[in-house]
Amino acid sequence: MTPETATEGGRSPDRFSTTRWSLVLACADSTSREATARKALAELCKIYWRPVFAFISRRGYSVPDAQDLTQDFFLMVLEGNILKRADPSRGRFRSLLVKALQNFLADDTIRKRARKRGGDMKFVSWDEWMAEAPSRLSIPAHDAETWPPERIFDVRWAATAAEHALRQLGEECEARGRRRVFDVLSDYLAAERQDVSYQKLSKSLGVPEASVKRLVHELRVRYRYLLRAEVAQTVEKPENVDEELRYLCAALAATAA
Repeated sequence: MTPETATEGGRSPDRFSTTRWSLVLACADSTSREATARKALAELCKIYWRPVFAFISRRGYSVPDAQDLTQDFFLMVLEGNILKRADPSRGRFRSLLVKALQNFLADDTIRKRARKRGGDMKFVSWDEWMAEAPSRLSIPAHDAETWPPERIFDVRWAATAAEHALRQLGEECEARGRRRVFDVLSDYLAAERQDVSYQKLSKSLGVPEASVKRLVHELRVRYRYLLRAEVAQTVEKPENVDEELRYLCAALAATAA
């Protein structure tokens, strides 16, 4: 994961007129309740469920209870009550969500109210969630037991953003008949790694080393573009993107320390 700016074909990912979080906030500031804003918020919730589940689990809840509480929390988010109480930190979906989650778990009346409203209704099938968003990130058991919930939340959030961008890149490559190229090279896209053996990759793909270097460069550029665009979906203003990218990069770097 890297914070460098990347563009493709002269287009910039810093286009906020249709990004999900800015759309949600714009509607929250008005008296209208547009279906498009609710859909945008639902999409964000579906993408970023894993950090919430990890946070709740780290608080000591069993897996079944953490699953139920994750569902209840997101149902409450979709009702819009959180947005009505939004504070200045709302510019980042991540910041607002973790604060709302802390309040949700700390206030027993909120949890009971969420359960009463939600009942047995499911925001999305849990099996469907797990199948749709497998994580490449594995937090060491010792760290998972000692890190505070907030740190685990941030690491999972960063990993989700990176993995979602990578998954989009894989789908693009598959659509262009280059899935094999993506599968072989995807582990070398997140940074300018020094341990890349272009000779081995050349043999694996059956193409010259020069072609491998070109492919790695092209995929890195596109991956960074998609990653930047993904992060832009979770902040309110263009000037927030670089800072949020740096924050998430630092969160992921801490797992390798």
